[in-house]
Amino acid sequence: MGPTSAPGKSAGRRDDLAIVDFPSPNHGPRRGAQAPSMVVLHYTAMASAALALARLCSEEAEVSCHYLIDESGQVFRLVSEMRRAWHAGAAAWGSIEDVNSHSLGIELAHPGHGDGHGHGDGDGGTPPPFPEAQIAALERLLAAIRLRWGIPAARVLGHSDIAVGRKIDPGESFPWARLAARGHAVWSEAETPQGMTAMLPPEASIAINALKLGYRMPEGDAGWPDLLRALQMRFAPEETGAAASPRLAARIADLAERFPVDTGARRSPVLPSLREPPRAEGAARAPRGATAAAPLLGGGGDPDEDPLDFGPDFDLDTE
Repeated sequence: MGPTSAPGKSAGRRDDLAIVDFPSPNHGPRRGAQAPSMVVLHYTAMASAALALARLCSEEAEVSCHYLIDESGQVFRLVSEMRRAWHAGAAAWGSIEDVNSHSLGIELAHPGHGDGHGHGDGDGGTPPPFPEAQIAALERLLAAIRLRWGIPAARVLGHSDIAVGRKIDPGESFPWARLAARGHAVWSEAETPQGMTAMLPPEASIAINALKLGYRMPEGDAGWPDLLRALQMRFAPEETGAAASPRLAARIADLAERFPVDTGARRSPVLPSLREPPRAEGAARAPRGATAAAPLLGGGGDPDEDPLDFGPDFDLDTE
């Protein structure tokens, strides 16, 4: 029986969210013993949650995440929150370049923009909506994680935010406005540029304020188009693929003023202990690939290379 169809006996619950332990070997210590200060959201771009779990637990793949949520809302824990999972790859946010050491990674089982087999080229059209049960489970998981670590809403990010041009997930169909309404992300409803923003061309204003917000523009001719697409997918999804608009400029300026990365970002405390959080009474650690449920607690060294990057729509990322 596949892992997503047999949650197993619950060993404990918190916030009415049962967690199934599905351990991955792909993790290591957080460099500098940093506590997680951000959450990175991904989609798997694979045909099923079962295939994604198999890959995330493969030693040869050298990729992992802390949690995976399948289409039905079942949450799987692959790596302890105390450990450094390998989900972000080459990424940066503000001054942070070792994103894996500062973050928790959550994968959402979803076909993505491509062919649903992990090799999409990003040109498969608008991704389908995310299932309600999956997003509801994500909101509960985020509430617990953010409370546990004190992670601000401005530090709940998409893979496309921290790896501009290299990754495009979770894509323009992801409900960022809904997450913001629940307090788990940031959003802007600004429509008209104000002040200096109104005096600049939208392209210039967007580029300047995106940097203040925490984004990095890739080098080369594709840098600006890639940055624009990342911002559109996140803050104006209906404009994805269009020219830079005054409305997007207004929104990025508004967000940069309210959430500047250098002054608004929480400094990561040093972990007081690398000891695992206590497990529920009577709960035993499940062997790799097992399906016994565990309480909502817990949740990576990495390989020297990133050999498994198949393109912007293939999200199961190493490093």
